[in-house]
Amino acid sequence: MLQEINDDNFENLISESEKPVMIDFWAPWCAPCKALSAILEEIFSEYYTKVSIFKLNVDNNPKISSKYGIRSIPTMIFFKNGKKKDIHVGILSKENIRKKLDDLIIS
Repeated sequence: MLQEINDDNFENLISESEKPVMIDFWAPWCAPCKALSAILEEIFSEYYTKVSIFKLNVDNNPKISSKYGIRSIPTMIFFKNGKKKDIHVGILSKENIRKKLDDLIIS
């Protein structure tokens, strides 16, 4: 199960993570977000030792959503060493998410 993060613990989780991090910005009313969540749950079991994958509900966490300019969901932001490395707005296939995670790991 993917861990929910929030405005209060976001910065610490990103900056203190020894692994690359992917954040899924979502909302419970968003149908594409639900489809992406199912894909991420499957991927999580393959990548949990290499990448931290978190979810952030944009409705409940306006501070971080605003800081990163989230205007459409789902949005995925990829971080490494506390710095934003990539962003994708919209849903991706499992294969394309794997490619992004693999690229993040080896970069």
